[in-house]
Amino acid sequence: MTNCNHHPDYTNELPRLNKIAGQINGIKKMIEERRYCPDIIMQLQAISSACKSVEAILLENHLESCVLEAFNADNKEEQDIKIKELTNLYKK
Repeated sequence: MTNCNHHPDYTNELPRLNKIAGQINGIKKMIEERRYCPDIIMQLQAISSACKSVEAILLENHLESCVLEAFNADNKEEQDIKIKELTNLYKK
């Protein structure tokens, strides 16, 4: 995995990630309390949606910064690396 010359600042996403962490703790409590299964599932879906939202923001910024930088530099090797990185992310 290679690095670009600068990494985007994602500190604006920390409140969202803290909220997700809180939701996870809430689900743990729901399970301990043996709450109704669909209620727990609904909370898990909310967390999944929130994570996907953060993922989309990071992907968009990565494409607009690191990947664009590699393609603007006209460096074929770096371009191939970026394409492989993204491909591997979505194979997992």
